[in-house]
Order: sequence, then C-alpha cells, then structure tokens
Amino acid sequence: MAGGGNLESGEPEFQIAPMVDVLLVILIFFMTITSAQVLKVDRNIKLPIAQNATKKENMRREAIVNVQWNAEKHSAGFTFDDQSYEDASRMLEPLRSAKARSDQTRDTATSPEEYRAVIRADRDVPVRYVAAAMGACAQAGISDISFSATNRD
Repeated sequence: MAGGGNLESGEPEFQIAPMVDVLLVILIFFMTITSAQVLKVDRNIKLPIAQNATKKENMRREAIVNVQWNAEKHSAGFTFDDQSYEDASRMLEPLRSAKARSDQTRDTATSPEEYRAVIRADRDVPVRYVAAAMGACAQAGISDISFSATNRD
C-alpha cells in the first residue's frame, strides 16, 4: 500500500514531506516576486522626513523613480528601471512603455487601480528636479503620482 503506513494500528500516519515541499514552493514564489521591487529602491537616497508619513501599500503596477543629488556637481540624476538618466525628459519613453505594458496585462476586474509612479528623491534635491520627474511621469500618461518620505531620521 502506498505511504508505507502500519496496517495493524488502524490510524493513518501524518506525512510531513509533502507539506514541507509546498511551503518551500510558496517561499520561493514570494522571494521572486518581492526581489524585483526591492532592486528598484536606491538605499543611498536619504528620504525627506515627514512627521505623518505612513507605510505605502504595495502595488505591482508602479514605477519607482529615484532622484539622487550629486553635491559635487550640483546636479541631480534620475534612475528608472535600473537605467540612469541625466535629464528627466529622457525617462519619458521608458515610462510610457512601462505604463503601456502594465495596461496591456491589467485586468480591471481584479486590479482596478491605475498605474502609479513613486518618486523617491534625496532630501537635498532642489524642488525643480522633483518637479521635472513629476512632469516626465505626467507626460508619460501617469496621473497617480506619490512621493516617498520617512517619519524618522
């Protein structure tokens, strides 16, 4: 008989091996879907402090735009999808294509939210560079734009 249980005791045996297999598959699944979002976040950026900052909801349909400040050059650099840009207007086409790809695969019944851009700017970045990133997102057709801040230093 399959399972190799003891026929004399009359009680079924608890098989733990299949449960461990299922848990490992679930663990691998969650590791793969979260690592893509973690890679897009630049840990070198020091976010501005906002007293009422709240933890954001995780969305699969979002663009993460990092704005870094180079104090030596007195200029900002932009990063989107692991590509660096000197000017925010150069992100326009990559943002458009990312939004288009997301809209094609979106199921409005299960995912009613719009494609969102999250701008993570260094606290030393002048406002004009953040506004340039916002403008690039808006020109790409992204109307839901949010900013990342922290509530502690």
